[in-house]
Amino acid sequence: MMNTQHGNTAAAGTGFAQARFGIGDVVKHRLFPFRGVIFDVDPEFANTEEWWEAIPEEVRPRKDQPFYHLLAENDETAYVAYVSQQNLLPDDEGQPVRHPAVSQIFGEYRDGRYILRPQSRN
Repeated sequence: MMNTQHGNTAAAGTGFAQARFGIGDVVKHRLFPFRGVIFDVDPEFANTEEWWEAIPEEVRPRKDQPFYHLLAENDETAYVAYVSQQNLLPDDEGQPVRHPAVSQIFGEYRDGRYILRPQSRN
C-alpha cells in the first residue's frame, strides 16, 4: 500500500496530480450514491484498458490522476471500488463505513478517518 500525504499540487517532474486523499480517509462519489474508506492509492490509472473503456465516455475519468481503492458501500451492499480522484469528495456524514473488511485493515475510527492496523502498514 502506498502511504500518501494530503495535497493538491502536481508531483515534481511527473505532470501527475498529487493524491488529495490518503489511506483511511472516508470519501463519497461525486456522481453515484456510494461512500467508502480508502485502503490503497495508485498515483495514476493502474487498472485494465477494458475496465476504463467500459465506462461511458461522457463520464470516463482522465488516467493522469490518482485512483483510489475503496471499501465501498451503498444502501444495498458493500463492495470494492476503484475511483478516480476527480470523482471523489470528502464524506461529511461523520459515520463509520459498514463494509465487513474494514476491521481487517483498520483499527480505530477517529475524527472522520480510519487508522491502519499496525500489520497493515508497509
